[in-house]
Amino acid sequence: MTTLPTLPKYAFFEGEIVPFSEAKVSVMTHTFNYGTGAFGGVRAYWNDDDRQLHIFRPLDHFKRLLGSAKMLLMSLPYTPEDLTRILVDLLRAENRHEDMYVRPLVYKSDPLIGVRLHDLSEQITMFTIPFGRYIEQEEGAHVGFSSWRRIDDNTIPARGKIVGAYANSAFIKTEAMLNGFDDALVLNEDGHVSEGSAANLFIVRDGVAITPPITSNILEGITRKTIIQLLRDEMDMEVQEREVDKTELYLAEEAFLCGTGVQVCAISRVDHRPVGTGVIGPVVKTLRDLYFKLVRGCCRATRRG
Repeated sequence: MTTLPTLPKYAFFEGEIVPFSEAKVSVMTHTFNYGTGAFGGVRAYWNDDDRQLHIFRPLDHFKRLLGSAKMLLMSLPYTPEDLTRILVDLLRAENRHEDMYVRPLVYKSDPLIGVRLHDLSEQITMFTIPFGRYIEQEEGAHVGFSSWRRIDDNTIPARGKIVGAYANSAFIKTEAMLNGFDDALVLNEDGHVSEGSAANLFIVRDGVAITPPITSNILEGITRKTIIQLLRDEMDMEVQEREVDKTELYLAEEAFLCGTGVQVCAISRVDHRPVGTGVIGPVVKTLRDLYFKLVRGCCRATRRG
C-alpha cells in the first residue's frame, strides 16, 4: 500500500501566507506549459536538544533562486533577507517539530499560450513539507552511468535550477532506478563526469578529494561549497576541482553524492563495481558526521566564510 505524502498546511502564494488548499494556479499558467520557472531546495533540521529548526544557509539558497529568476528575465521585489523572513514565518505557521524541506518556486504566471520569456508576469510561491532521506541507501548507494547526457549550459543554464531542465534529470533518474540502481552518474557532452541525476559528485583518490568543476555543466551547489569547506578546514584534505573521467570512478577509494536533497550519500558501487572496499569509507563517514552536526547546529561553523 502506497503511503500518501504529508501535505503542507500553508503556502506563501501571491504575496501572503494562505492555507495550502488556496494556493492554486491555472492549467494555462505559462510555467506549467513551458517550464519557464525556477526552483530552490532548502532544508531545515530539527534539533531535539534546543527544540529549534535550524535553516541551512537560507540566504545562499535565496540568492541563487533570484539569480535563476534573473536568467529567466524576472524581476521580483524580494531580497534574500525578505525571503528568509517569509520562510521563518511559514515554518512557524506549519509548527512541525521534525526535519523539513522547503520548496520556493518562481514562475511565469500569465495564463498564456506562446513560447517566450519577455513581457510576462511572474510570481513566487513557497511551501514546506516533512522530509527525510532522498536516497534510502545513504551509507552505500549503488549507481550506474546513464545513457543520457547532461544538458549543456548553452542549452539551458546549468547554474540555474530551471524547471524545464529537470526533465533531463527525470530521464536519468528513472533509467537508473528501472535498471536496479539507487541513482545515476551522468556525463556531459565532452564525455567527462558531470554529476548525479540531481546532486554533485566527489571522489577520493590517493587521499585527495576531487570534484568536477563548475564548467562541467554542474549546478553550483551550496552543499558542494559546504563540503569543500569541511574537507579543507575541518579534515585538512586537499580538494581539487577538475575534470573527472568515467573510469576514475572505478578506481576511486571513495565516492559520494551531495546536495540539499541527497545530503551526503556514500557511493559503494558504480556499474556493479565496488568503490574501494564496497562499503562506506573513513572520509565519507567522518564527513557525514561533521555535516549532520553542522546542519543541526551541534558544532561550530567552519573557519572560512
